[in-house]
Amino acid sequence: MEKACPITGLSNILVATDGSDYSEKALHEAINLAKSCNVRLHVMSVVEVNEEYEALAPQIVEKADEKARLFLDAAKACAERENVTCSTIVHRGEDPARFIIEEAEKLKADMIVMGRHGRKKGLRKLLIGSVTTKVLTHAHCKVLVVPV
Repeated sequence: MEKACPITGLSNILVATDGSDYSEKALHEAINLAKSCNVRLHVMSVVEVNEEYEALAPQIVEKADEKARLFLDAAKACAERENVTCSTIVHRGEDPARFIIEEAEKLKADMIVMGRHGRKKGLRKLLIGSVTTKVLTHAHCKVLVVPV
C-alpha cells in the first residue's frame, strides 16, 4: 500500500542537526517525511565558532568541522538508503539560527525540521532550545519541532 503525503505542497525539507541525540531523532523524522512525500531533503549543521576562537584554536575548529561533516555524510547515506535525495550543508559561525533561517530561504524550503533539547525534570521538560525558539519565531516556512 502506497503512503499518502501527510502534508501537501512540500518540495524541499531542511533538517538542522548538531549530531546530538535530540537532533538525530529529528533527522529520522525528516527522512521519513521526505520519503513519504517523495521530496528532496537538505541536512545542515552549524559549527558554532567566533573569529577569536577560530584564531586561537584552529585545530579544534577543524576537528569540530570534520565531526560535523562525518555526521552529515552518515545522515546522507541513511537518507539515500531510504531512496531520499539528499544534500548536506555545513556553516561556521556564531548564530546557528540565523544560518538555518537563511539557508531555508535560499533553498526555498517548505519546512524546517529540528529537534529540541530533551530535559528530564519539572518545567524544564517544556522548554526548547534557544536556537529552536529563534527559528520558530523568524522562519518564513513551517517548522516541525521533534521532541526526544
